[in-house]
Amino acid sequence: MTATTVQKKVPRPRADALRNRERIVAAAREMFTEFGPDVPLDEIARRAGVGNATVYRNFPDRDALVREVVCSVMNRTTEAAERALAETGDAFEALERFVHTAADERVSALCPMVQSTFDQNHPDLEAARVRCEELIVELMDRAKAAGQLRPDVGAGDLMVAVSQLSRPPFGTACFNADRFVHRHLQLLLDGLRAPARSLLPGTAVTVEDLRQA
Repeated sequence: MTATTVQKKVPRPRADALRNRERIVAAAREMFTEFGPDVPLDEIARRAGVGNATVYRNFPDRDALVREVVCSVMNRTTEAAERALAETGDAFEALERFVHTAADERVSALCPMVQSTFDQNHPDLEAARVRCEELIVELMDRAKAAGQLRPDVGAGDLMVAVSQLSRPPFGTACFNADRFVHRHLQLLLDGLRAPARSLLPGTAVTVEDLRQA
């Protein structure tokens, strides 16, 4: 008699369970942006419209939830870069679209959490970060090759500038600054166009420079 191996199917999460998880992540993203990473999980559950047990069933601790939020935002930002590369024939316009979308995702408001609340080398976070960084470099290289982006800036320069210009302070009034963000980002982008009107001090900052800082 020949032995057979019976493979058990891993059950897929129910649709309502997936929706609840998405609602928790969305609510957490909003509240982390408004109040910082220490906002009570009970408040996140209330905003998401779910019970506390549902939050803890999906995320056993705060670090797991923060990591999921950061990875989710970084993945959506990366998807914006991919769409810009695929849909836009103009290299600099693709870079502009990415920068403004990244600001709308509030990725910069979540950056401090990466350094303060959990393991920066977690494989999920590392994969999302590397993918995002690679696409930023690709966008910039394409714009440089087209002669539209000044050659003396690096991906690190762009990441730092976007973070500084679009990061709202934690607190309930942080969204009052939203009306300035895209205006100031466009001023930055206009300053990145080639030909350059001035010489920049220092050298171009790379992603690796940021990692070592």
